[in-house]
Amino acid sequence: MTLETLYDSVHMGRSSIDLYSDDVGAPFVEITKFAAYVGGSPLNISVGGRRLGMNTAVLTALGADPVGDFILHFLQREGVETAFVPRKPGHRTSAVVLGIEPPSKFPLVYYRDNCADIEMTIDDVLAAPVTRCKVFQFAGTNLCKEPCRSATFFAAEQARAAGAEVVFDIDFRPDQWHDPRAFGVTARAILPLVDIVLGTDDEINAAMLRDPAQITLTHSQVSDTKVAGDVDAGIAALLALGPKALVQKRGADGARVHVKRDGGAVEQIDAPGYPVEIYNILGAGDAFAAGFICGHIRGMGWRKAGRLGAACGAIVVTKHGCANFMPTWDEVMEFVEARGGL
Repeated sequence: MTLETLYDSVHMGRSSIDLYSDDVGAPFVEITKFAAYVGGSPLNISVGGRRLGMNTAVLTALGADPVGDFILHFLQREGVETAFVPRKPGHRTSAVVLGIEPPSKFPLVYYRDNCADIEMTIDDVLAAPVTRCKVFQFAGTNLCKEPCRSATFFAAEQARAAGAEVVFDIDFRPDQWHDPRAFGVTARAILPLVDIVLGTDDEINAAMLRDPAQITLTHSQVSDTKVAGDVDAGIAALLALGPKALVQKRGADGARVHVKRDGGAVEQIDAPGYPVEIYNILGAGDAFAAGFICGHIRGMGWRKAGRLGAACGAIVVTKHGCANFMPTWDEVMEFVEARGGL
């Protein structure tokens, strides 16, 4: 680290107001009311990390609108550093609308036309502490359009040069890309700047994808994305492009961490999950990321960091929303101690 570290982690990417159906189990067309929460993968992770005791900062952009005020108010109340979040007049803070039909149907609609966070620039990165943190984390949706795409490349480059670990949450959202092949090309291009990758099987395959015919979308266009492919081959190809570790998120089964060792061998470390009854799956991956990054920063080792992430994810899938329901350190410890510990 070239300068004194100010933050445990800095999280860069999309931000939104999330409107979650209050009519749990109702078909989308019959929803009558919604609860308003803060969302966006890096914001969720920054809140999760803060509740676990980390000193977190967020780099996103908001419109000069009341929705942006809503997001800032929540983050500031949580203790997440927001001093580096620019407002973008003429652009809107984005929104997400979600139906909840457990255990497996969660239709999701994004409203990201003219959204502010895609307008993040290299100047915005230069004003943020990406070179003064232990971990710099970003999401794949950052890469879908300019100027946020090049700003994210620049941020990863600067963070790594300063000695921070760069964490890439694949966050594949096919409806945010003009062509699924473009996602794969862009994801592969940034991997040499990345230390740790987080992703599901479908996201790993999407990052290595060259044939868009392998993608199947159903009603939600996001949460039910399926990508055909040999995930083991995808993992090997991904690690060959530079990252030292890939964390394969496996839902109720927890995670499998693939770590490159000296000589090129890859060690697999299983971090079993904590089965629970699912209420809402959206946000589980972000809760996992918060727990995993916290465990990694605290030097808990790959397995325990994965178990901490799995515990956070298991807690959040039993809740109505995401950022607003991230567990505290004490809540996670109580949860795991009743289930055999980490």
